[in-house]
Amino acid sequence: MEGSQDSSNKSKQKQNKILRFAASVITTLTLAGSIYTASANPIKKATPQEFASVPTQIQQTQPTTIQLAGVSPWGIVPIIVVGGVVIFVPLFFGGLVVIGEREVGIVIKKFTISGRGLPAGRLIAMNGEAGFQADTLAPGWHWGYWPWQYSVKKEPVVVVPQGEIALIVAEDGTHTPPERILGKVVECDNFQDARKFLTNGGEKGRQMGFLTAGTYRINTALFKIITAANASKHGMSPEHLRVYHVAGDKVGIVTTLDGLPIPGGEIAGPVIAAHDNFQNGQRFIDGGGRRGLQEQILLSGSWNLNPWFVQVEQVPMTEIPIGYVGVVISFVGKAHEDVSGAAFTHGNLVNPGHKGVWIEPLYPGKHPVNTRVMKIELVPTTNIVLNWSSRTERHNYDAKLGSLTVRSKDGFAFDLEIAQIIHVGALDAPKVISRVGSMQNLVDHVLEPTIGNYFRNSAQDYTVLDFLSARSERQAEAADYIRVALRAYDVQAIDTLIGDIQPPATLMQTQTDRKIAEEQRKTFEVQQQAQTQRQQLVRETALADIQQDMVKSEQGVKIAELKAQADIQQEAVKSEQGVKIAELKANAKVKETTGEAEAIRLRADAEAQSLRLKSLAEAEAIRATGNAKAEAYHAGVEALGSQGYTAMQLMQIIGDRHVRLIPDVLVGANNGTSNGLVDGLLSMILWNQTAKPGEIISPLQPKPPVTEPEPIQLNGNSPVVVDFPLDGNVG
Repeated sequence: MEGSQDSSNKSKQKQNKILRFAASVITTLTLAGSIYTASANPIKKATPQEFASVPTQIQQTQPTTIQLAGVSPWGIVPIIVVGGVVIFVPLFFGGLVVIGEREVGIVIKKFTISGRGLPAGRLIAMNGEAGFQADTLAPGWHWGYWPWQYSVKKEPVVVVPQGEIALIVAEDGTHTPPERILGKVVECDNFQDARKFLTNGGEKGRQMGFLTAGTYRINTALFKIITAANASKHGMSPEHLRVYHVAGDKVGIVTTLDGLPIPGGEIAGPVIAAHDNFQNGQRFIDGGGRRGLQEQILLSGSWNLNPWFVQVEQVPMTEIPIGYVGVVISFVGKAHEDVSGAAFTHGNLVNPGHKGVWIEPLYPGKHPVNTRVMKIELVPTTNIVLNWSSRTERHNYDAKLGSLTVRSKDGFAFDLEIAQIIHVGALDAPKVISRVGSMQNLVDHVLEPTIGNYFRNSAQDYTVLDFLSARSERQAEAADYIRVALRAYDVQAIDTLIGDIQPPATLMQTQTDRKIAEEQRKTFEVQQQAQTQRQQLVRETALADIQQDMVKSEQGVKIAELKAQADIQQEAVKSEQGVKIAELKANAKVKETTGEAEAIRLRADAEAQSLRLKSLAEAEAIRATGNAKAEAYHAGVEALGSQGYTAMQLMQIIGDRHVRLIPDVLVGANNGTSNGLVDGLLSMILWNQTAKPGEIISPLQPKPPVTEPEPIQLNGNSPVVVDFPLDGNVG
C-alpha cells in the first residue's frame, strides 16, 4: 500500500513539474513577445472613451491577454528560443526551486563529489551525505538545487484539526532503550526541525510527543504522521486520535504503557507531579513514573493524551447513599502509619493518602475514587435489624442466619427466633472495618457466634416453660449481656427481641391437654355452682308458692267460716221472724190451719232444700280447700321431704285446733295406792279456780263432739287422714 502510494505521489510530482515548466515557458514567451512588440510597434495609449467602449469582459481580461497583432509567424520562433533559454538556464544551471505557501520541500541529494555516504543504520543526512536531507525548504525561491544532483519533493503541510491529535513515528534517530517503548521528547520545534531532533538525541520509532491542533511543516522523510484521517492505514481507530473526554459523573482510571516497572509489593504507580494529567509523558517519565496501573485518576474534562502512552477506563464516581458512610481501604499510598492510638488494639487506622484503612470515612455524596486501587466498604449508619429466622431484611446481611436450636434445663430441644437491632456510628465505622473487614464479617464472625452462644448457654439454666412464661425476663437479660458484649467491637446494641418460641410438640400436647382439663374443671365448677344456685332458686320459689297457697287456703277457710256463720245467723233471724209470723198468723188465722200447715210444710221443704244446697256448697268449698292443701302438702314434700313437711303440718294442726297432748287431769295409781281419784278431784277443783270468771268446767261435763278430721288430698293422690285423739294419747 505504501509503495503504491509513493509511486502515485511521484507521478503526480512529475506532472506538476511538467505543468510548472510549461507555465514558465509561456511566461517567458509572453515577456519576450511583449518586448519585441514594444520595440516594433509602440503601444498607443487608449483614451478613456475608447477604453469605456470595450466590453466589460474584455476589460477584465485585457491585462492578461497578449496581442500579437502585426507579428508574423516567423517572428515567434526567436521569441520561443529566447524564452526557452531564459527558463532553462536558471532552472538547469541555477538550480531554482519554488516552494508554495502550504508546501514543504523535502531535499534528496543524489550524489556527492567526495562520494561520502550515510553511516550505517542512518536514513537522514546531516552533513551533506547523499540521501534524504535533514533540512527542508520553506516557501519561496531556492537556488542551487541542480536537477542532476538534487531532487526536491514538495509535500503539503501537516494540518491537525481541532479536537484531534497527530502521532509521530521517527524513521531515524538513536535506538530506544530496552526499558522504554516510546522515543523521548527532545527540543525540535514540534518535530518541524529534523536536524535538532537528530542532534538532540531523538530516538527512532514511536514518539512520546505528539502534535496538537495546528499546521506544521514537517520533514516527512524522517517523520511519519498519523492522523484521524489516515489512522485506519496504520491499524488504529480514528477515535484514538481525538481529544479524550471524561464525562462529568465519571472518573478516568489510567494505565500507562511506558515507564519504569512497578516495584514488588505494589499494584499501581505512585502519583507523579507536574505532568499535566498525563498530557506531558516525558515529565511523567523523568519524574520516575511507573508503567501500569496508576494511583492518580483523571477527572471530568478534555485531555490531549497519547494513546501509545496512556489508556483510560472510565468508571462511575463512587456514590455513598444517604444513611451510609464509606470506609476507604487503600491498597496504595504512603507508608503505613497507625494513628488509631494505644487503646485500639484490634486493628490499624491511617490518615488519608496512606496505605490501609483511612480513619476518616466518606460521607454521603459522589466521590472521585480510583476503585482499582481502593476499596470502599459501605457501612450503614442507621439501625440495622438482623433476624435469626426465615425472614431476611433488604440489606441481606442476615441471609445466612436461621432460628437458634437450644436445649433447655429439662432436656428439651426447641427452636428460638431472635431479632437483634444494632447501630454503627459514623466515626466508629473505620474501627469496625479495621477490626473485622466488612459488615458481613461483623455479622458472620461477631454477632452470630456471640448471640447464638449466649442463648444456647442461658437456655440450659431454664426449662422450656420458663421461656414461655417468663419471656420478658429472658429478653431483658439477653439485651443487657449482648449490649456489653458488642460494645467491645464498637457496635451499639439497640435492643434484643425474642420472637417465636417453638417448644417440642409432645410437651406442648401435654400442656395443652392439662390446660384443657383445667379449663374443663373450672367450667364444671361454674356449672355446678350454677346448678346449686338454680336449685336454691327453685326451692325458694317453691317455698314462696307454698306459702302463698297456704295463705290463700287460710283466707279461704276463714272466708268460708264467716260465710257459714253469716248464713246461720241469717237463717236464725229468718227462723225467728218466721216463728213470730207463724204465731201471729196462727192466732189470726186459726181457721186456716190446714192452709198454713201446708204453707209451713212447703216452706220447710224449701228451707231444707236451701240448707241442702248450702251444705253441698260448703262441702265443695271444703273439698277445694283440701285439694289446695294437698297440693301444698305435695309441694312441701318435694321441697322439705316427706318427714320434715309432715312434722311441720302436725305441729300446725295441733296449734290451730288447740289439741291437748297432755290431759288436764291424770288419774291413776301412785305406787300401787288408790289415791288417784282423790288427786283427780283436787286437780279439778284447782282447775276450776284458775278458770276465767264466769267459766265453770265440770269434770262431768260431756265432751264436745269429736269431729272427724277432714282428709287431706295431696296433688290428686289418695286422701291422707290424720287422726289426733283428744283423750291425751297421741297415736
